[in-house]
Amino acid sequence: MIASVIVTKPAGFWVRVVAALLDFALLWLVNLSFRVIAARVWRVEPDSPLGVQGTLALCMFFFVALYTILLHALEGQTIGKLVVGVRVVGADGEPPAIGACVLRFFAYAASALPLGLGFVMAGLRTDRRALHDLLAGTRVERAVRVPPPPPASEPAPEPEEMLRPSE
Repeated sequence: MIASVIVTKPAGFWVRVVAALLDFALLWLVNLSFRVIAARVWRVEPDSPLGVQGTLALCMFFFVALYTILLHALEGQTIGKLVVGVRVVGADGEPPAIGACVLRFFAYAASALPLGLGFVMAGLRTDRRALHDLLAGTRVERAVRVPPPPPASEPAPEPEEMLRPSE
């Protein structure tokens, strides 16, 4: 049996935006959960003392870093990328190495700093790579499944042959 072939093409700007928005929504829920847990454990409002806000911000930073770096290194996809059907790959077409994922995570800051122009690059370049992709040596691709070719057809048996008992 011939398996279907997976052909890749660069993920477009808007599909990457949708993936990012889905990840932001998920991270917002995690942040909300951290705040509720902090309010119950420390019996304070998370917005009141600076120490609680700093602790929550530090927890969120580590969660976001681990979420982004580990999911990209393991499968090349965060949950948002999984939903929209794109993945991050290295030069070899496999999920990037952990070092490239760490570099890519911190390079998000370089993409965001000049008014987000590093992200906009993905919509302007023909290879659809953003600044953080260029710095980390990665690319985001959309996998498109191409169905296998139909099997070579054998002549169908005649109805009389199908009714005959086999010897």
